Parts: sequence; structure tokens; C-alpha cells
Amino acid sequence: DDIHAHEVASFLDVEGIAVRAGHHCCQPLMKFLNVSSTARASIGMYTNKSDVDIFVKALDKAITFFD
Repeated sequence: DDIHAHEVASFLDVEGIAVRAGHHCCQPLMKFLNVSSTARASIGMYTNKSDVDIFVKALDKAITFFD
């Protein structure tokens, strides 16, 4: 809750993971949820289990870093 989405995105970028951070053109929803921004990962048909494992490992590292 205390970590800004852009900080998460920057941390993951250093780990080689690209995510989008911001309000994603849904400001009314963000206001309703009382959040200023979110970070999101996109997956596609080219994403495999290894990609997801790498993402989860990097996200765990980010959580530990910011904790």
C-alpha cells in the first residue's frame, strides 16, 4: 500500500521486467478505489511459464526491497 506504482515499475525494469504503471485511462475507477496509480503486467499467447516465474521472482524481490 505504501509503494507507488512507478517505484515498482522502475524496480522491475532494472530486473528486466516491463510493466505499465499509471492510471491506465480509468481515473474514475482509480478515484473510486482510492488509489493514485497501479502497475500491471500484460501477458499474451507468447508468454510462457518461465516468463511468469521470472516475473513472480522479481516481484518477490521488489516486495522484500521495499518492505
